[in-house]
This record gives sequence, structure tokens and C-alpha cells, in this order.
Amino acid sequence: MLLPDRNAIDRLLRHYRNQEKVVLARPCDLSIRRRLEDTAYTLCVLMGERDARDAVHAAERYVGQGGPVARPALESLPGT
Repeated sequence: MLLPDRNAIDRLLRHYRNQEKVVLARPCDLSIRRRLEDTAYTLCVLMGERDARDAVHAAERYVGQGGPVARPALESLPGT
């Protein structure tokens, strides 16, 4: 399995957290909200998750542990 660059994930995760703060400060600004959604989507793709919250948690584990993220085998996923 190919793993994303840990430094790139760390930068993207910090960027996501900063964007979260801006969205909370200016919740009606749709352009800021769209940028947050784009960053969340990128995290989902890179971390192999379908949900932004799961992707953020997986990214935090990946950056924090220094090792690969434990993911279920494809056979154990619902609908497969």
C-alpha cells in the first residue's frame, strides 16, 4: 500500500485546522466554507476515508504515531 508523505499530511492537517477556525469566525462566508470542504476532501482521498471527521482522525494518528494508519481489510468493509 502506498502511503502519503507524512510531512504533506501534517501541513494539510494544520491547514484544515486553521480553516476550521476561520469558518467558525465567519460562518456565512461561503468561499471559506468551500475551501474547507476542498481540504477535507483531499484529506479523505489521501487517508482513504469517506468521512471528513474520519479522515482528520486518521491523519492525526498517521502524523502522530510515525507509522502507517491501521485500516480494515477490504473484505471487512460493509457492502463489499
